[in-house]
Amino acid sequence: MFVKTVEPSEAEGEIAAIYAGEVASIGRVMQATQCWSARPDILVPVEHLLLQIRDGFSLGLVNFRLITLIAAKSVPSSYCSHVYFKALSAMIGREQTLAVHRDYRNAGLTEQQVAMLAYAEQITINASRISKDDIEALRAVGLTDINIADIALAVAFRNFLSRYFDAVGAEVEPDFLDSDLTIRDELSVGGR
Repeated sequence: MFVKTVEPSEAEGEIAAIYAGEVASIGRVMQATQCWSARPDILVPVEHLLLQIRDGFSLGLVNFRLITLIAAKSVPSSYCSHVYFKALSAMIGREQTLAVHRDYRNAGLTEQQVAMLAYAEQITINASRISKDDIEALRAVGLTDINIADIALAVAFRNFLSRYFDAVGAEVEPDFLDSDLTIRDELSVGGR
C-alpha cells in the first residue's frame, strides 16, 4: 500500500465493525477494504454502497461477478481481476471463468450475458459512445431498464473502486492468486 491506512489492530467504531465482519467472513481484512481507511470517513459509505449494489443486483450474484471481472480486465486492474476471477471460479468453475476472461463472446454464455458484458466493457472503455441503439439492443435480449441501470451502476462503481485500489497501491493477497503462474500472469493486467 502506498498510503497510510488504519491497521486492523488500530481500528475503532464503524471501521472496526467493518473489519471484524470481513475477518469473520473471509478470515482477514482485505487490502481493498483497508485502503479506504486512508480516508476513514469514506470507508463506511463506500462499503455500504458496494453491499447495496451487489446484494440488490437485479441479475443475481453470478452476473454481478461476471460484470465485475470484465470491468476489471478493461480498466485494467490486476487486483480486481485476481479477486473476481477467484470469486467467480468458485461459482461457475475455473475453466469457465478463464474462458470468460479470455473471450466472453465465445465462452458458452447466454446471448443476454454476452450483451450485458459487451455493455459493461463499453462503459469501462468509453461510456460516452453508448447510444440509444445500444440500450435498445439490450432490451432486445430481454434486459429491463432496471437491469440496464444495475449493469451501468455496477460497472461505473467497479471502475471507481478499481482505479482507487491501483492508485493507492493495494496488492493482491496471495490466496487470490491462481496456482498456475501462466494464469496469474494473464490476470495481472495492470502495472503490478
